Amino acid sequence: MRLNAYLARAGVASRRGADELIKAGRVTVNGARGELNTFVERADDVRVDGRAIAPQRLRHVLLNKPRGTITTARDPEGRPTVVDLVGGDVRVVPVGRLDRDTTGVLLLTNDGPLSHRLAHPRYEVEKVYAVEVEGEPGDDVVRRLAEGVELDDGPTAPARVRRLGPSRVELALHEGRNRQVRRMLDAVGHPVVKLRRTRYAGLGTGRLRPGEYRELARDEVRALRRLVGL
Repeated sequence: MRLNAYLARAGVASRRGADELIKAGRVTVNGARGELNTFVERADDVRVDGRAIAPQRLRHVLLNKPRGTITTARDPEGRPTVVDLVGGDVRVVPVGRLDRDTTGVLLLTNDGPLSHRLAHPRYEVEKVYAVEVEGEPGDDVVRRLAEGVELDDGPTAPARVRRLGPSRVELALHEGRNRQVRRMLDAVGHPVVKLRRTRYAGLGTGRLRPGEYRELARDEVRALRRLVGL
């Protein structure tokens, strides 16, 4: 794996932070100065400031994200983050983002290749949302959402949509644009009141209460890897 990914998996820093360490000349591989394009094998001797580094075990976590938490590893304003909610001695980071007031399924991992593919639009990983909105969307609104809505960054891809109640709809998307569900509902005149992601890549929260998490089972990790071609 690339040197920055190795350092990130070892819990030394994020990939961006690892790049800075490498450019500063603080990282060596088998006694030679590491470079941004250096690849590392398991048997290689990797050191930061002379201290030996080893990658941590892979960890895959499913969190039922509560409202009011930030989907980052750290927040400069000191607000609670999703990483704060996940215990353990292996550092994980969120896969993609949910905004502060959105709740539900969120994956966190230190598995870089899997995280990248799950979050990349190319792999069309399905995300399902239950949405409470202002007003009562009619059939024409449901049809517009399903066919695609024009946003300021272009039209959305077709989505699977069904009505859950007079003011509730379910959207299944394969895109991952910033605040996409909220923007789509704004565009059709029914702003979001409450938003919950119920499923991600086929995984739901099950019996997890808001703020609770669990480690994924091996067969669940294998299924995720198959889904994105790993």
